Amino acid sequence: MSTDTASLYSRKNPFPAQHTVNRRLSGPSSQKETCHHEISLAGSGLSYEVGDSLGVFASNDPLLVQEIISMIGASGEEPVLGNDGKEKSLREALWKDYIITTPSKEFLAALVAKAGDAAQEVADLTSDATRKKELESYLWGREVIDFLLAHPRVQWTPEEFVKSLRKLQPRLYSIASSQKAVGEAVHLTIATVRYETFGRRRNGVASTFFADRTGPSVSVPVFVHTAKHFRLPEDTSTPVIMVGPGTGVAPFRAFLQERKAVGGGGKNWLFFGEQRRDSDFLYEAELEALQKEGVLTRLDVAFSRDQAAKVYVQHKMREASKELFAWLEAGAHFFVCGDGERMAKDVDAELHAIVERESHCTPEQAAEYVDHLKKTKRYKKDVY
Repeated sequence: MSTDTASLYSRKNPFPAQHTVNRRLSGPSSQKETCHHEISLAGSGLSYEVGDSLGVFASNDPLLVQEIISMIGASGEEPVLGNDGKEKSLREALWKDYIITTPSKEFLAALVAKAGDAAQEVADLTSDATRKKELESYLWGREVIDFLLAHPRVQWTPEEFVKSLRKLQPRLYSIASSQKAVGEAVHLTIATVRYETFGRRRNGVASTFFADRTGPSVSVPVFVHTAKHFRLPEDTSTPVIMVGPGTGVAPFRAFLQERKAVGGGGKNWLFFGEQRRDSDFLYEAELEALQKEGVLTRLDVAFSRDQAAKVYVQHKMREASKELFAWLEAGAHFFVCGDGERMAKDVDAELHAIVERESHCTPEQAAEYVDHLKKTKRYKKDVY
C-alpha cells in the first residue's frame, strides 16, 4: 500500500466509504441498542493500526432539518455560508455543516436578544457565571428545536440563524477490527443513542446516522485517526490486560484479532461488563471461540443487573487481585477503554488498591507503582 495512495484521504479530505454491515449485537430484551457496523475501505488506500479510531463526518437527521427550516419560516433553498466558508443552501448547511441539536452560547445569546422578556429564564441563567451548573441542568435534554418551538414569534434570517450555530465535528469511534484479519474494511461497535425528554424523541447524531440513515446508497465520509498512545506492545510475547465494558470492548476485539494474526504467544486477559448476560454479552460467540483457540487466555465478565447487588468490572478485578498483580509483575500492559466519567475512575481506584493490597505497600507507594506503569507506557487509556 503506497504512501501516495494513503495520503489522498484525511480529515480534510475524507473517503466516501460504503456502509456494508449493520448488525444488532444486543438482544431484543436489552435496554440498549448496540450494533456492529462494517465499513468498506476498498479503493481508499487507507490503513490503520489496532488502537486507532475511525473519524466519521455524520450528517444530521433530515426530518429535524426540515422542522427547523419550517420553524424559522424558510424554504431551505436560501443561500448561506457553510462551515467550510462556501455558499450552499440552508438545507444542506443544516444537514451537513452545523450542530442543530445542542444549543450554542451564541444561539442562546441571539435568542435572548430577539425574544426579550419572553426568554427571561434563559437570560438569567446565561448572564450569571455562578449559575453554570444550573444552566447545564436546564439545558440537559433541550435542543435548538425546543427553543424555536417555545418562541415561534422570534424571527430569524437564514444567515443569522446558521451564524449562531457551532460547526458539526467528526465523531471518533474506536476501531473494532485488525486490518490483518479483515483486509480493506473497518469494524465499529456503536451504542445507538435514543431517548425522550420534554415529550420529544431525541436521537444521537452519529449513532443514528449509522443505525438509520446510511446503507449501500449513502456514502459515509471517513478518515483514520491515529492513536499512538493506545498501541499493543511491540513484543508480541508481552501479556496484556484489557478492561473494556460495553462498547469499550471494541479496540480489544481488534487487539485479539491482531494477536491471533501475528502469533507471538503473549497472554491476553479481558474484563468485559454490561447489564445482562442473556441480552448484552457483546461478541459472546467470538470471545468464547478465541478462548477455545487459546488466543484469549482469560475472560472475566460482570453483568450488573443479573443479581441483586450490582457487579462491575472493578469488582471482577478485585476478585482476581492476586493473579492480576502477578501479571503486572510479569510485565503485562494494562489497557482501559470506555466511559471516562465513572468506569475508568473506578477501575483506576481498584488498580491502586490491588497494588497496595498485593505488595503490602502504602497508598503513596501504590500511586508510585501505577505512575511508573504510565510513564513506561504500560497503562493506557482510551476513554470518552
